[in-house]
Amino acid sequence: MINTIKKEAEEAAEELIKTAELEEGEILVVGCSTSEVAGEKIGTFSNKDLGAAIFEGIYTAAQRHGIYVAAQCCEHLNRALILEKEAAQKYGFEIVSVVPQPKAGGSFATAAYRGLRNAVAVEYIQAHAGMDIGDTLIGMHLKHVAVPVRISKKKIGEANLVCARTRPKYIGGERAVYK
Repeated sequence: MINTIKKEAEEAAEELIKTAELEEGEILVVGCSTSEVAGEKIGTFSNKDLGAAIFEGIYTAAQRHGIYVAAQCCEHLNRALILEKEAAQKYGFEIVSVVPQPKAGGSFATAAYRGLRNAVAVEYIQAHAGMDIGDTLIGMHLKHVAVPVRISKKKIGEANLVCARTRPKYIGGERAVYK
């Protein structure tokens, strides 16, 4: 089951990255409930092995394209995010001091903290795209104009999968022209 979940996560991330046309150096925010992936109620069945498998799958796809992964922590860490220090510095995100744990941050964020090259925590980002695995509500971490992205995978394990990309805001009036 773990290998299947890892493969599903990698395939979903790969499809989102391509469909959303993410560019090297952009950020993919991921919220993940391993409880939901296992078919349980969110927050009731944190699973380190599932968290690691999902992280590894997504991170593998992201690295192929030079995309940064930001792992959203659970509500017990106020939805802080774990990402590489290089990304935090590049985008000017303020680094905060916290180390996620399976029951305070979640198993996925814990796996990200352990699996990223130089992991740090930040409180807020504006990502270019997102994956919400298990209804974790990642919208607060996306740029202002989020657009749903439909990919072939609708679930990872038993968890709902919702994906999004962002686009620049349209400004102007009736004479404006947009790309």
